[in-house]
Formats: sequence, structure tokens, C-alpha cells
Amino acid sequence: MNTIMVTGAGGYIGSVLVPKLLDKGYHVKAVDRFFFGKDKLQQHPNLVLIQEDTRRLKEEAFAGVDAVIDLVAISNDPSGELFQEATYQINHISRVSTAHKAKKLGVKRYILPSSCSLYGFQPPEVVVDETSKTNPLTTYAKANEMAEHGVLPLADDSFTAVVIRQATVYGHSPRIRFDLAINGMALGAWKTGVIPLMRDGSQWRPFVHVQDTTDVMCLLLEADPAIINGQIYNVGSDSNNYQLGKLAEEITGVLPKPVTIEWYGAPDHRSYRVNFEKIEKALNWKASWTAAKGALEIYHALEAGEISNMDQTITLSWYQELMKWHKIIEGVKLYGGIMDLEGPSEG
Repeated sequence: MNTIMVTGAGGYIGSVLVPKLLDKGYHVKAVDRFFFGKDKLQQHPNLVLIQEDTRRLKEEAFAGVDAVIDLVAISNDPSGELFQEATYQINHISRVSTAHKAKKLGVKRYILPSSCSLYGFQPPEVVVDETSKTNPLTTYAKANEMAEHGVLPLADDSFTAVVIRQATVYGHSPRIRFDLAINGMALGAWKTGVIPLMRDGSQWRPFVHVQDTTDVMCLLLEADPAIINGQIYNVGSDSNNYQLGKLAEEITGVLPKPVTIEWYGAPDHRSYRVNFEKIEKALNWKASWTAAKGALEIYHALEAGEISNMDQTITLSWYQELMKWHKIIEGVKLYGGIMDLEGPSEG
């Protein structure tokens, strides 16, 4: 493996993964719309930025590519519900299309980062594994499952295709997000001394640090195809399976100032506990981060001014802001510009 294409490269996970790949000596083709800015990826002699929508990704982009890590997605449930059609197009259809193009053009390996959210709701006594019946409740989860179904049948002796179902991700990233549970708790604690928590706190959810899940992606680039080809792996750890109320209590216990929990909203009906033994055995890998350590990481980064809360850090809010300004600009744009006009004048 030498050249890796990463889609969604400028996003929350991609902006951690790409520097990690470059540090390991890979060449990277970073594909993204760059909704959140190109500054999340630092210039590097082995990095090529491709500003493109994966729904329009041309075959020539795959030239010289050895592996694809297909991170692109309209991410999180609120965004998926507001932009349902786009979510199905991007999270499902474009990723299946990318896998087909990759195989056709001689790419050897394709990694699909999916989500444990497709387990949806499970009884509290059940711990699901990769063979368990899924129960996707949201557009985001359903689109992920459809992508899995479209990609895995492509696996054969010449094309390694593998799916990872990631637990809910947390931790520091150049494209920081505060609409993720642990990051949001750390922000609330730092800013107001209050952790906002959706009722009723009994729901189970698995978590994984962004450094841990990107480490798994790197391992999968080098893993023996005979072990991983055509496989699905849950990515996370049993110690990071939490009831959200207990999670909030653990985080309040490690932060350096008094913090209270404030309940809001209707009960969240997504609840699932996940088994991670398969990935641990296949890759001899274990998660190294804990929720408490990750919350402290975010808290200290906020305290140091390394990150801050803004529209860009809440995915849905930023998408809505872009849509608002697109409408405003389209309404005043004339002859291809606003003050500076394109094309010849008729004077």
C-alpha cells in the first residue's frame, strides 16, 4: 500500500486520519467538499486535495490509488433527517459507487466506516455482535446499512472489502464537533458547569475515541486479506459501553470543577450494548482511550483556547448556515459575481 484515497477527508475523523497516514509514509488523496474549510488539513508534499462531491467523483481520481477509506457522510441523525435524500445519495449510493469504481480501476482494498447506530434499539440485557439482527431507526443508520449491503458483495480474491461499525466517536480533532455526546458534555461542563443530558439516562451507548478508530483504519490497510476480507467489525470497547446517566456521572467525577447534570427533551429510544471481541482478536487491538480521559482532553483544549465553540462545531447548524448564505448570495449574484462581474460588458 502506498497511495490512499480518503473521502470525507476534511471532516471530524478524516482530519485526524489523514495526518496519521502521512506520518506513516503514505501518499494521500483527500476528497471532500470542504464544507468546514481546507485549513483542517495542513499542507504536505504527499497530500493532494481533491475538492469534489463523491456523487460526481470521476474515474481518473482513482489513478494510482491502492486503497480507499470511504469516510464521506452526512453525519449525525439530525442532519440525516433534515437532508434525507442527500443522506441516502451520499452515505449509501455514492459510497457503493466509489467501491465499484475502485474495484474496476484496480484498487486493492476498500474500507467502509459504518456505524453501530444501525443496531438501533436492543433490550438492555442484549449485547449485540456483528451477527446480530440490526434495527436502524434513523435515515443515517439506514443509509449506512444499505451501503454495507452494497459494498461487501464486491469482496473477492482481487478486492478486499471490509466494514467497520464505529461506536459513537469522541475526542479532539482539527474539525472539532460538539454535537457528539462526550464532547458536548465536556463543553457544557467547561462553559457553564452543567452537562446537558437527554432523558432518561438509562439508554446504553458504546463509544470510541477518534484516535482509536483511526488506528483501526490504519491497521486494516496492512492486515492480511485472508483475515479481514468481506468482514464486518464493531469498533470500540466493552469498557466504553455506557448508560448515558452513568457516563455523565463518571465525567463529572474527573473534571476539575463542580459540575451538575441538567436533563432535557423526550427520552432517547436508541439503546444498544455492543460486543467488540471480534476486532480485538482479528487485529490484536484494544482501545486505549476512556471516556473520562477523552472528556478531560476536550476540557483542557477548551481551557487552553486550542478549540472553541462556534457554528462549525455543530454539524446541523453549519449545514443550515451554509444553506442560508447560499440562498442570500444566489439572490444578489449577477453576471457571476456581486461587486466584481464576470464576462464582457455591453457598454
